[in-house]
Amino acid sequence: MAVTSFRGKALAFVGLAATAALALSACSSNGSDAGSGTDTVKVGISQFVQAPPLDAAVAGFKQAFADAGYVEGETVEFTEQNANGEVPTATTIAQTFVGDDLDLVLAVATPSAQAAMQNIADIPVLFTAVTDPVAADIVESAEAPGSNVTGTSDMNPVADQIALIKEIDPDAKKVGVVYSSGEVNSEVQVELAREAVAAEGMEIVEQTVTNAGELKQATEALGDVDAIYTPSDNLVISGLGSVVAVAEERGILVVGADAEHVAGGAAATLGIDYEKLGYQTGQMAVRILEEGADPATMAVETQSEFELTVNPTAAERFGFELPQDMLDRAANVIE
Repeated sequence: MAVTSFRGKALAFVGLAATAALALSACSSNGSDAGSGTDTVKVGISQFVQAPPLDAAVAGFKQAFADAGYVEGETVEFTEQNANGEVPTATTIAQTFVGDDLDLVLAVATPSAQAAMQNIADIPVLFTAVTDPVAADIVESAEAPGSNVTGTSDMNPVADQIALIKEIDPDAKKVGVVYSSGEVNSEVQVELAREAVAAEGMEIVEQTVTNAGELKQATEALGDVDAIYTPSDNLVISGLGSVVAVAEERGILVVGADAEHVAGGAAATLGIDYEKLGYQTGQMAVRILEEGADPATMAVETQSEFELTVNPTAAERFGFELPQDMLDRAANVIE
């Protein structure tokens, strides 16, 4: 699908009356001058829930525009909406964006991406913080998305993250996982966690939630586990404090799926930098707007490098001391 099918901004005006109609018909051909002050690009941002990783992704996305020469409020306008963790609200936001004369939409997290894919057909849509866009029926394939929707995946190295549990607590036998029963991305991660836990010779114990208010009770219901793994689940992220509080009370190690989990009280992760992921998505947006890149043929992008982030203080609150080797190789140490 060429970008000329989208409502992009005219970047070259031919000042001849005989060719004016042609210039207008090609007004969406590209956005090469949008960042230089000759026009304003309008971008809608639909974020599923307020959570540090998703906030970081949006910040990175905007920074990519700034680095490409766009000035917020002058050459780019961001219309930001938050679904507050409600799927119907995400759908309403997507439907509203259809009539807002936007040049591009960013959908942050799987439910918002699904809503955008289902409701927006004539505007390029980028997603970020989506674990498996194929399993979520957002794209036909990661290599060739096939429609107006593409973006970046936050697929984590789940097996490596589970391995951190054994590195910190070699005697760990049971790993608890709490996740949302309504998120495809969570189901994908938990399946990978099941395999990784079994490969480490441990047992997995699972509890599901339908809203953040159930997290405390679900964490308590895990029972006698040695560690808790927190996937990049939107509900878990928004209520991580409840999980950490129970773990601290019971002396249970917590290992998370990304650095924001560690900042929020988990002991360690080998994970994604969501700000960098959002920035990567913003670079894709600039290519669509300025170079006429076609989302249908733009492969879904991922991060290839993951950073070890540790929180020794949090580990101590769970009753553990992080190995010196882990501290030595950590890219980020949160105190």
